[in-house]
Amino acid sequence: MSAPASHHTHQCDLLVVGSGAGALSAAVTAAELGLQVIVVEKDPQYGGTSAWSGGWMWVPRNPLAVEAGIVEDIETPLSYLRHELGDSFDESRARAFLENGPRMVEFFRRKTALQFIDGNLIPDFHGRTPDASTGGRSICAAPFDAARLGARLHELKPPLYETTLWGMGIASGAELRHFLNASSQPASFGYVTRLVLRHVKDLLLKRRGTRSVNGNALVAALAKSAFDRGVEIRVNSPARRLLQEGGRVTGAVVQTPAGEVTIHARRGVLLATGGFPHDPARKAQLLPHAPTGQEHWSAASRGNTGDGLRLGEAAGGRVADDLVQAAALAPVSLVPRADGSVAHFPHLIERAKPGLIAVTARGQRFTNEADSYHDFMQALLAATPEGETPEAWLVVDHAFIRYYGLGAVKPFPLPLGPWLSNGYLKRGRTLAGLAQACGIDAVALQATVERYNALAAEGRDRDFAKGETAYNRIQGDAIRTQAAGLRNPCMGPLEKGPFYAVKVVMGSLGTFAGLQVNDQAQVLDAQGQPIAGLYAGGNDLSSMMGGHYPSGGITLGPAMTFGFIAAHHAAGIDPVATVR
Repeated sequence: MSAPASHHTHQCDLLVVGSGAGALSAAVTAAELGLQVIVVEKDPQYGGTSAWSGGWMWVPRNPLAVEAGIVEDIETPLSYLRHELGDSFDESRARAFLENGPRMVEFFRRKTALQFIDGNLIPDFHGRTPDASTGGRSICAAPFDAARLGARLHELKPPLYETTLWGMGIASGAELRHFLNASSQPASFGYVTRLVLRHVKDLLLKRRGTRSVNGNALVAALAKSAFDRGVEIRVNSPARRLLQEGGRVTGAVVQTPAGEVTIHARRGVLLATGGFPHDPARKAQLLPHAPTGQEHWSAASRGNTGDGLRLGEAAGGRVADDLVQAAALAPVSLVPRADGSVAHFPHLIERAKPGLIAVTARGQRFTNEADSYHDFMQALLAATPEGETPEAWLVVDHAFIRYYGLGAVKPFPLPLGPWLSNGYLKRGRTLAGLAQACGIDAVALQATVERYNALAAEGRDRDFAKGETAYNRIQGDAIRTQAAGLRNPCMGPLEKGPFYAVKVVMGSLGTFAGLQVNDQAQVLDAQGQPIAGLYAGGNDLSSMMGGHYPSGGITLGPAMTFGFIAAHHAAGIDPVATVR
């Protein structure tokens, strides 16, 4: 628990509202630059959606890539963005990001507890776009021992339970492969056993896991860095209204367990409360597929209800309403929990694996299943007739679900029974039986699978070009397809029943539309002028991608970078000077 306020008025240099990666990037940077920083978070735990995320950041020309010999001129990723974003391209903001992203990485590597692993083999989403990269533009937080947080460990938001194994996060890449192979390869079994035993020990001794990976490691390392620099992170403390004096934002009134507290911030306030994924009114306004605001099931943190956007608007800021897409779309399945609540599971990994197809209720494929989550959902929207609900079924056979799992359903040896009992997972002894269980056109489904199996044998998806881009292929499974004599790492037949399916609905990883800002992350007023003392970060800052999704990590990379930029501006220091 955060300490109760002892006074009704507090002072700091920078007040940060929210505690995800964008917020903590700004907080740690500002503190390192000598500012006194307070972070207020309305939830009982800090970390926001960042703590649930994959933790990947798109930062072209980052130091880890350069050290590996991947060197590119700034004009190359700039060209990729120019082609990808079209009319949404803002060269000034793009250059600010691309110039400061590498500085941000070097700053955190040198000066803080946050370290990185490279994503030098991870391609951009759209390999056919000029100047797309096949690797070198991505980084992720290195695994972090969250026990280093000491007494603040339990205030760290744990990863989304349904994406873990008994609450234990699993890193993507080689570690995930060990988990998939644990029942068939002794080396993988040993690796997984060691991690599980450590996790069980943590649960017994500390009541939660301490080995943080992915986005949980990012938040844990940032929080440790913040605490080391005297940053206060106050949970259960939502900001209620901003203070303004002479046209400048000078602080905020914050609700705490001990009552309202006024925090005066000499250098300003940064809003980074996670956008509006759970704000029905804003969703109804900006998401055409959610006309009442209820037809969208985001995988983002439930506390992200648009608070920062409303605070910014009340101070004279404007929320962008001209983005191509206002949310970072992703297929989500609705997972019943024992307590009656429903988790929103984002399907990011299994769609590209061989032996899975996605169909509508008409029993027909509608897209390349191996494309990015955002592209997958754009295709589903395009394939849904007006007046119908955009939803699809991910269909697999028995061999697939026992090796890869499906959504929240874990692979062998974990049981399928509970998922069948609660209705999350549908099963049919035959394709016709599965179609009946799901309400899918049985004749069309059988024809779709028959055609898909023939294409898989051929190794070429003549319908949707599955497996033809570098991004598709790295998401697939070349090892298993080659062992089966198949040529496409993303395509394998659906052969032996029983067959299984999980329904996916419209969802997102977060939102893109936020407060309009300049290159320094200062919030702009209706005339396009910066509001003194007011900054936006994370998803409260309108995405520089304009509603496009050119690569994985285009949320966290800019969030970390613009948090770094905003802190320097608030401190009156040039970022170039801090990383020489």
